[in-house]
Amino acid sequence: MEVGMIGLGRMGMNMAKRLLRGGHRVVAYNRSPEKTQEIVSHGALGAYCLSELVEKLSPPRAVWLMLPAGNVVDQYIQDLSGLLRPGDILVEGGNTHYKDDLRRARILEEKSIGFLDVGVSGGIWGLEKGYCLMIGGEKEAYERLIPVFESLAPKDGYLYCGPTGAGHFVKMIHNGIEYGMMQAYAEGFALMEASSYREHFDYSRVAHLWNQGSVVRSWLLELLESAFSSDPRLSQIRGYVEDSGEGRWTVQEALESSVATPVIAVSLFQRFLSRQEDAFSDKILAALRREFGGHHILKAQAKHDSHGKGEP
Repeated sequence: MEVGMIGLGRMGMNMAKRLLRGGHRVVAYNRSPEKTQEIVSHGALGAYCLSELVEKLSPPRAVWLMLPAGNVVDQYIQDLSGLLRPGDILVEGGNTHYKDDLRRARILEEKSIGFLDVGVSGGIWGLEKGYCLMIGGEKEAYERLIPVFESLAPKDGYLYCGPTGAGHFVKMIHNGIEYGMMQAYAEGFALMEASSYREHFDYSRVAHLWNQGSVVRSWLLELLESAFSSDPRLSQIRGYVEDSGEGRWTVQEALESSVATPVIAVSLFQRFLSRQEDAFSDKILAALRREFGGHHILKAQAKHDSHGKGEP
């Protein structure tokens, strides 16, 4: 198939590469032309403005957005709504609030342009492992793009979740659960770090051990093993943890639905606390976000002795 890919950041670039590996014709655009040139070197066709991208795609077109959530998505959808034609499909693959999908779908429906909201999980590992895709929108539009989903996802790695907003709703809950899982690991390792046995523990080996048949085994533990292998006490990381929105939206949804989600709520609040402290548990959270998503971390500040010399 032909796919237009807009946004070549950590996720979009690797998704475009995976589509190329799957034999699809990819036309790519990024605001900074250097990223466009990079994907062209892998076999994509480059576009240096939105109109050029649309012109290089054969109707009915499929255009996939991988952009930061918020106003930037609204601006691109507004611009594309004047360029795309009836029967084309626009896919919104960023971490967007599902209520924004409902509003955007109505705008595109007026011009008979299809809309799919796709929650994407896989981080910086998706190129090799594949992406988990949670898809909402018109069933007909979904069925047309199944070859694209099959190329992006591993076996059984994509699901039609329901009408508009359902894909991003499921992704929102997915990320809320992720917050809670990460917090549980962080607290457990923090307890070990505070114990009298601390000097005996090799956290990389503990994380590896727990993935051998334990009920708490997971990919997150594999990532922790990797993080501890390169920095055994995470001394190079500040325990400063950002949140990208989905945890907040999940807690808001819980409040609106009167559903108790104490673990997810506490894990969100702990991220707020991390910006005031530098606890070992927060270093775990920061390390995990770097490992699975390539998220930026803050380097630990050197401690100084009475002579003003930094500790190594």
